[in-house]
Amino acid sequence: MKCFWQQRHPNLRRTGGAIALATVLAIGGLALKPASLLNAGVSESPTGNQQAKSQATATARSKHRDQQTRQIRPENFDLQRFPVTNQTESHWRNILWTAAVVEPQESFVADSLSQILSLMTRQGLSDSQMRTIDMAVKVGTQLYLVDRSLYAGVKQQFIQAVEQSSDAEWVAVSLSGVAKFGLSNNDLQSLIGRVKQRFPRWSSNVYLHTTLQDIQASLQSPDTPPLADLLNWTIAPKQLHAYAICRSDRDVLCRLILKDRNGEFIQQGGQLWSVPLLLRSIHSLNWNFVRGQTPQGVYRIEGSVPQPDDEFFRAYGQFSLVNLYVPFEPGAKQFLPGRAGRFDGSLTDYLELLPPSWRNHWAMQQTFWAGKIGRGLFRIHGTGDSPDFFSRKEKNPDSFNWNPTIGCLSALELYNEQGQLLEADMPKILRAFEMVGGKNYTGYLVVVDVPGDAKTPIALRDIEAIVLPEKTAANRQNKAKSQKPGKSVKPAKSSKSTNQPISKAKLTSAKPTTALVVQLNAGTTRSNSTPMPVNAPEPESAATTLSPIPIAY
Repeated sequence: MKCFWQQRHPNLRRTGGAIALATVLAIGGLALKPASLLNAGVSESPTGNQQAKSQATATARSKHRDQQTRQIRPENFDLQRFPVTNQTESHWRNILWTAAVVEPQESFVADSLSQILSLMTRQGLSDSQMRTIDMAVKVGTQLYLVDRSLYAGVKQQFIQAVEQSSDAEWVAVSLSGVAKFGLSNNDLQSLIGRVKQRFPRWSSNVYLHTTLQDIQASLQSPDTPPLADLLNWTIAPKQLHAYAICRSDRDVLCRLILKDRNGEFIQQGGQLWSVPLLLRSIHSLNWNFVRGQTPQGVYRIEGSVPQPDDEFFRAYGQFSLVNLYVPFEPGAKQFLPGRAGRFDGSLTDYLELLPPSWRNHWAMQQTFWAGKIGRGLFRIHGTGDSPDFFSRKEKNPDSFNWNPTIGCLSALELYNEQGQLLEADMPKILRAFEMVGGKNYTGYLVVVDVPGDAKTPIALRDIEAIVLPEKTAANRQNKAKSQKPGKSVKPAKSSKSTNQPISKAKLTSAKPTTALVVQLNAGTTRSNSTPMPVNAPEPESAATTLSPIPIAY
């Protein structure tokens, strides 16, 4: 599941030191050691190794989940035994993460969480205590949304923090939380008014500014600009452009599509190249907080990074990760076109990366402000965790096999009971990026939420109508010719292909290229045309359905 934990934070009082480092790495940070032999690269078929396979067996997965569940015991949440002090930070980080994974329906968990959150109004807290409370705020948001009755104390503590806490970040995250908790408009506006009164310079605080802007946008429900303007726009010539097109409900899968360095959308098997991704944060936290949802907006793509280590197989799976940067994040070789180094410009500089019709759309500023806040190390990656490791996955069965993250973009990676790889989308993504952008590919990723049926992914045919108008027109013409008066036309049966070549979007030059066929450890090959999940309503799609796997880990 885990994305890269939190790497940088502008507020130094919360920067974890040596005490937290081991825990950070264990729950999803980047290993501070050379990459192991597990790195699959982008040019070879994955073979894995014995250690990775041993972690992916049904027995190991079941044990891994049981270890989490067994920690949900009253003594582990006892604040008399484990008061919130510098010495208990590692205990609370571990046990709160366990609560996020298991989502326990236990009153002793709710009581302890409420007591920890009550500390948001206390003065003179140490950095270590603040980090524990930070984690409790994130898990509290998640658990309240799971069970509003059992975790009612979380809502009350958030309202109290909005009213009394002197910490702007806690006020912002609490206000963001209660806005999700079904507070009436009048009550919400009253709280907003008191926040502005208590923090006269709220607009200069990045947490308060972004939270209040978000709430205002949600109340106004502004129109989304034309998606065609965004997809047909070129941020920088001769670089690849990728797009993750999502719904506002991030339990619904997003679609990743790709445009080559000539501005042509990649096709495969007669349809638009597309890979499903999950962009949901396990904490249901807003994008403008560490460990929150994947922000919308522009990311810089700069190659891939090796899978860190066998030790972190569960966090990232066995394949390399696509390297993404947000504005202000160190390490980018060239965020702005023609300007070396990371982005250190103004909001105006950032907005110029977008087509004019999207520059006033608040949501597309999210990566800019996320970088200001200090978020970073976003990646596209797989996962070695079992699909049933995390709770509440049944909320959307169509995305069950994809695991949540704490900010990254999650790709499918499934293993059988013997620990052998069954399905994996990272090789397809990595090889496609290398094919269109070269070995050291660079370019841009745009993440965008689009309106529509909130419970279903955007239909591939709807995207094709925008980016492949010639194909859409031809399909309509062929359909009209095939219909006869008084007779209905039955849809053609889709054919399952295991070796579909990728081609450029121009239908007149559909020269087949090297097929991106994934050789699986189980001795099978996976279709290049990765579909959305089995139950997704895609009647016109000729995509291959996913093979079911036993969820017995």
